[in-house]
Amino acid sequence: MQLFLNLKAWYITNNMPKIPDCDRCLMYSYDPHLVCTVHPTGPDGDRCIDFRLDPNTQAEELWQPDGATYYNGELILQPRQRWTQEQQLELLDWHPMFTGFCPRCGAKYECDYTARVHWDCGVCGWMDDTV
Repeated sequence: MQLFLNLKAWYITNNMPKIPDCDRCLMYSYDPHLVCTVHPTGPDGDRCIDFRLDPNTQAEELWQPDGATYYNGELILQPRQRWTQEQQLELLDWHPMFTGFCPRCGAKYECDYTARVHWDCGVCGWMDDTV
């Protein structure tokens, strides 16, 4: 008889229409026979209008491996970097996108240089081959 009751409780718990927020809700009953005190058989849709965050629930820990970051709850792998950190810092010192001047002749680029795509110099003919 006890096995039957345990099996029934397992079946009800795993087949009730429960949403992920139920486990963190203040109204969640932690009872195998009903989901919550407001909606005993579970919410009607994929959201519950009566959801109240239980202040005693522990925050979900989002572990992330090196080279990955969470965006909106989804783990995103960071793309492999094209340059090393030293090369990136060096690029800040000489590239016209950051300095506003041609690295070969020192000619000044127009004020709209942040909207540029090509960084070719019209004075000395220097061409940006990093793109």
